Amino acid sequence: MPGRRILITGSGSYLGSALARALELDESVERVFGLDTRAPVGELRSTELIEADIRDPGLAGVIGPTGVDTIVHNQIVRRPGPGMSARRAHDINVIGSLQLLAACEQVSTLRTIVIRGSAGIYGAEPAAPQFFTEEMTQLYPLRTRFQRDVAEIENLFGTFARRHPAVTCTMLRYQHSIGPSVRTELTQYLALPVVPTYFGFDPRIQVIHEADALDALRAAVHRPVRGSVNVAATGTIGLTRMIRLAGRPTLPIPAPLFANATAVGRRAGLLDFSPDFQRLLRYGRGVDTARMREGVGFTPRFSTAGAVEDYVAGREAGQAVAA
Repeated sequence: MPGRRILITGSGSYLGSALARALELDESVERVFGLDTRAPVGELRSTELIEADIRDPGLAGVIGPTGVDTIVHNQIVRRPGPGMSARRAHDINVIGSLQLLAACEQVSTLRTIVIRGSAGIYGAEPAAPQFFTEEMTQLYPLRTRFQRDVAEIENLFGTFARRHPAVTCTMLRYQHSIGPSVRTELTQYLALPVVPTYFGFDPRIQVIHEADALDALRAAVHRPVRGSVNVAATGTIGLTRMIRLAGRPTLPIPAPLFANATAVGRRAGLLDFSPDFQRLLRYGRGVDTARMREGVGFTPRFSTAGAVEDYVAGREAGQAVAA
């Protein structure tokens, strides 16, 4: 029986490269393809790299000949990096997803699409439920550009799934990743010499350890389910305790002044927090993970507190951090 043929978009990212390495060792996988304009992070032994822009209208001609049965869509920009405009991030997120789905229409062998989405679609709200379930995306308005991007991406893949019932589309809604080897908004925040917080607020935060983020993707590749799945560690942690575990002093700032203070930090090159992350620091967010455990069959190794502790231990040991 022939093995799986899997293509990963965004294979030049830390998680995309790690997934490719893991699948190279999977005996059930015959071939791995990586699609990106960036080189992979670290060595890949047998992954066939395809240098292509996901926004390219000619993407179908690139993906079609691979004969893949599974596509892992890992190229969603959560926060524009240095030199990347918000417009370009939107184009990668929405136009890129649209071009990818147009290419998928031409892949007759395709049976599974796994999308690395974001729990940011729920937002961060003062009166939110303790844990959002997958059906709660319309409880609150979409307040940020990234939320609107994620909602549009989910709508695109939802429409494709309804038109192609033979293809299982799994939308993984990830909480923020943390760990000794990744650089995210959260790890950059916890690495500040003095950590700003909203005065009078101590929200509950939920994360996913970088190793569990990878294993959740692998689990969804092998056991995809239709629809959305929250991906997060067990439990939450208070922001104040998280910062204390990181060994950093806090600087409480009144809410009306927080945006101005972070703008000063941005100009000084110390920090650059997205509107979504600023709302998270004020209100927090938790998601229910029953479907991840029962549907996908994946249980994280690290709790939220354990993930933070492992990040701190790795930082103190001087482990390298990758973007």
